[in-house]
Amino acid sequence: MKHIFLVFIAVLQLFGATVKSPIIGLNEDLSEVSIKVDNIDVGVSGFVVHEIVKDKRSILANAVVKSFDPVSKIAKISVSEFNSLSSSALPNGKWSIKLGDEVVLAFGYTRGILIAPNEEIYHRITKNSSLQWVHPDLFATMLSFNGHPTPLRSDFLQMSIDNSVGLVFVFLQNKVYTIDAKSFKILAITDAALEQKEAKLPFYTRVQEINAAWWGEGSSRLKEYEPHYYELMIKANSDNKELYDIVKAGGKELQDLLEEFEIKG
Repeated sequence: MKHIFLVFIAVLQLFGATVKSPIIGLNEDLSEVSIKVDNIDVGVSGFVVHEIVKDKRSILANAVVKSFDPVSKIAKISVSEFNSLSSSALPNGKWSIKLGDEVVLAFGYTRGILIAPNEEIYHRITKNSSLQWVHPDLFATMLSFNGHPTPLRSDFLQMSIDNSVGLVFVFLQNKVYTIDAKSFKILAITDAALEQKEAKLPFYTRVQEINAAWWGEGSSRLKEYEPHYYELMIKANSDNKELYDIVKAGGKELQDLLEEFEIKG
């Protein structure tokens, strides 16, 4: 358990405070901008902020770290439409991203949710952490409203937006995966040697039953714990060699997932 506590401490140290930096470069179609920062991980998400007038700001776009050069300290940031606060009652501006606008990263990284197979593992991982844990009951209630007894990537995104959750932690086969809740990029993989006696599906929650929609993606009952969460991670991390090696060594039930990686061999 010592290693698990250390990773939470590291997460708080690296991401406990938001990272803010002005844009120093941008491409023609405004799909990518550059900032200078001491250190940042690929996959960290945030947004681009534009100052309309003094002390009046507006969020213009979502932002995700695409690459980071530790020598030049330049991070390339992929930007996309920001629609988390879409409402016909809110005013719409016609501002565009420009040099000097601020990129805010790691927003909400002091709040996390843990996906665990049972109550014992959930409490052993979370009990000594200073992270602000959002209880999985809240996520399960949201899934029931959506009719998704099998959680989708879009459900995690909605949970992140609705509850200002920056990090998702997933326990799988004696490891804890630290994931950006919006980009779903893996930020860290930590050993967690905990005996798994049982698995409650789709994850540990005190919610007795998650309602299912009549049809559509996510409406089926989850039959196996590990394959589903590995598949969700692979879709957003298909070039992650460490994840590839873990899945490759994970048993026969995971071998079909190897085809979803960009890495071969």
